Amino acid sequence: VQLQASGGGLVQPGGSLRVACEVSGDTVHYLTIAWFRQAPGKEREGVAYSGSRGGSKWYRDSVKGRFTISKDNAKNMVYLQMNSLKEEDTARYYCASRVNNLIASAWNDPRQYPNWGQGTQVTVSS
Repeated sequence: VQLQASGGGLVQPGGSLRVACEVSGDTVHYLTIAWFRQAPGKEREGVAYSGSRGGSKWYRDSVKGRFTISKDNAKNMVYLQMNSLKEEDTARYYCASRVNNLIASAWNDPRQYPNWGQGTQVTVSS
């Protein structure tokens, strides 16, 4: 499986941005996909999760109500819609995949995902 993230950029606080993850080598419907982010000097952290075969969706607390993860099975793409962006959302965003679903306590552990994209930079600044 290969993952290619895109769509990052510079946005003002309160603005919106959608990042995308193009998946090749497998079908997104049958994959568990997560978005992670990493800011300079900080650990990589899970942002959003979408389970395989219409499985669960989970979000880190700080983005609940602002971010939405979605899959487009026809295009084999995964999106992260980010609204009401804050400066603390600034990071490099990565999409990651695995075959099987995870339990709620494990979805945000980057060690659970064998496949990673190269990331796309999101900068929130005025």
